[in-house]
Amino acid sequence: MIDTLACCNYYNIEYSFITSLQQHGLLDITTIQETAFIPAHELQKLEKLIRLHYEMDINLEGIETVSYLLEKVAHLQDEMMHLKNRLRVYGEG
Repeated sequence: MIDTLACCNYYNIEYSFITSLQQHGLLDITTIQETAFIPAHELQKLEKLIRLHYEMDINLEGIETVSYLLEKVAHLQDEMMHLKNRLRVYGEG
């Protein structure tokens, strides 16, 4: 886990951005003894969200929409791969 304040310093972002991401359900934050931490598995997601907001100037509502659509695409790709594998099994028989 990474301290949220250390993340803010490292990525040069505002703490309010991280709390807004959490409030919108876009980022998981764990609090231990009144200190907020970002789990290591969330860092890649955080970096994507930072790029969307700071480099592409997308607001939080837009980030929510983009994140939802990207998750939907990933789910559909997984489903398509599963169906292709099932077709391959039936095609061999």
